[in-house]
Amino acid sequence: MPKKVIAFGEVMMRLQVPGYELMTQANTLQYSFSGTGVNVASAMKNLGYDGYVVTKLPNNPLGDAAISFLQRLGIERDFISRGGKYVGMYFLENGFGQRASRVTYTNRLESSFNTANGSDYDMDLIAENADIVHFCGITLAMTDQVRENMKLLAKKVKEKGGLVCFDCNYRPSLWDGGYIQAKPHYEDMLALADIVLMNEKDAMFTLGMVTDKTSKEEQLKDLIPTVAKRFHIQTIAGTHRAINSDNTHSLKGYIYKNESFVFSKSTSFSVYDRIGAGDAYTSGILHGELAGFPSEKTVQFAATAGMLACTIAGDTPMSTETEILSAMTGTIEDIKR
Repeated sequence: MPKKVIAFGEVMMRLQVPGYELMTQANTLQYSFSGTGVNVASAMKNLGYDGYVVTKLPNNPLGDAAISFLQRLGIERDFISRGGKYVGMYFLENGFGQRASRVTYTNRLESSFNTANGSDYDMDLIAENADIVHFCGITLAMTDQVRENMKLLAKKVKEKGGLVCFDCNYRPSLWDGGYIQAKPHYEDMLALADIVLMNEKDAMFTLGMVTDKTSKEEQLKDLIPTVAKRFHIQTIAGTHRAINSDNTHSLKGYIYKNESFVFSKSTSFSVYDRIGAGDAYTSGILHGELAGFPSEKTVQFAATAGMLACTIAGDTPMSTETEILSAMTGTIEDIKR
């Protein structure tokens, strides 16, 4: 039977401005549904697992539309609760050249997910079914009740022998109290996690760690082993990204496991849709860990998955294992017939 990957998180409506226009220029928007949990669950479904989302959606046509969208992605609806009136939304303006892409959140705190109580979810049933459960820092930034739900579910999954994955995903716009407010909650989740997605910036700013190293890679090598040891984390992975002068992006991944680092090749590529690439990388790491890949293959697979996600419209990674393995060879094909 396929292993069950369960992601806890909000399902949001993505409202995208056409092309590279600004919101002040556009008069139409294209909507879809997204969220880190949606992206990870769908990506893992495409890699051969059963993907679930633990969330709450309104019991109205908006919630029906969200569930219909999730089902088209192959995400199971067993752990979706219904109630409330709203979904969180975000508006996306695509960047170009030196202008960065911009995400503007709205209506988050009033959403069905962010007003849900722990009793809205059957935590014990979810924990019984989870081979791995995924959480992210975007969800952690929401409310005290959401944070309580996250930590309770993580504890229950660990008690049942499942793995806990935590993607740090710090978003400054979501924490009113900044790093000071976030730090204790990040420490709680790191202490519960088996697999963590983070880089040296998370260690330095969110955890307040200090290093005298100057380059990103040196800082990473200095700080990540300390994080792994302090919180007893089996695997830590992450990426370094850059935007090149020709508007292409570069991506290099790393994994730290068994007290050693392995890095992927640095890959440059054109970007069609940037949002969701980090979730694709996460799914690649999870697949490598669950499938028992050696670290060298896992990190290259994850980096390639992240690259391919940038070539597909929408947040949600859509690549299969076969497609990712083919792209790992570095060949660019014209048309597959």
